[in-house]
Amino acid sequence: MIELVLTAAGSQRVRFAISPLEEVLGAVQTLLGVRTPPARLPWLSGVPDVPELTAVLSARHYITEFLSPPPEGPETTASAQLRAVRATPPSQVALELSMVDADLSQLPSDPATARDVLADQLETVWNAVLAPQWPRLRELLAADIAHRTRLLGSGGLAAMLSELHPRVRLSGTSVLVDVRARERLEIDARGLLLIPAVFAWPNVGVVTVPPWQVSLLYPARGVAALWTSSSAPPEALAEVLGRTRALLLATLDRPAATTELARRHGLAPATVSAHLTALRGAGLLASERRGHRVLYRRTELGDALLTGKI
Repeated sequence: MIELVLTAAGSQRVRFAISPLEEVLGAVQTLLGVRTPPARLPWLSGVPDVPELTAVLSARHYITEFLSPPPEGPETTASAQLRAVRATPPSQVALELSMVDADLSQLPSDPATARDVLADQLETVWNAVLAPQWPRLRELLAADIAHRTRLLGSGGLAAMLSELHPRVRLSGTSVLVDVRARERLEIDARGLLLIPAVFAWPNVGVVTVPPWQVSLLYPARGVAALWTSSSAPPEALAEVLGRTRALLLATLDRPAATTELARRHGLAPATVSAHLTALRGAGLLASERRGHRVLYRRTELGDALLTGKI
């Protein structure tokens, strides 16, 4: 059990962020069989030749923190994280690599050289495997953050954590995480960082190694349906709303942005935008701005109309 104590300095600072490099690590570990695939991922069929990175990620219990440094926020890019990896002090690299429970004999003995080799291989995997899929992954992660933020605002930290993961709960002034490790850490003025991830399922992880910010990694919502086709809307509804508007309404079982919906259905963004505006005007959708994107989701009225309960 890990106990994260919410001190006076850190108790009011709970924030969310997206980590592109965490998805790189998760994708490679999934291909290695270390992690369970979160869903049917037809694009995840192979990984470039990255032997040193593969060696690190073959570990079962610890794979370093510096290869996926805690991101600044929801807008963090892979490029920014790769710069942070390459800027990691050699002493920190050496410390973390010494904790990895895998055979790292093929890594360069010099920690700075090993860091740079691993950073280059991370970038290779990102460009070849994750970057082409990132817009869709990113929309799902942003939708998860929007949902958790609403819960945090309406019900507080306890309500938000209660559905974050079965192994996470709030007890008094502490966040308890049911994992093998046994630690008690005070959350400092930087607060607690919450990072949704596509490849975290079904587990939860905690970053506790100094000097990194204490972070909680958890499975994002909606991963199971990420690469499945949306069901066709009811024919009667399509006759009333029009086929495209009914299709968009049926699709929005999880929040999504205009560009994602346009890609998914092969429509022009301007066309999708016009239909979303009309559906929102009728009270069937709600929207929320997250960074540079606007996410749309069905309202209770939209759910009722789609299921014929109105």
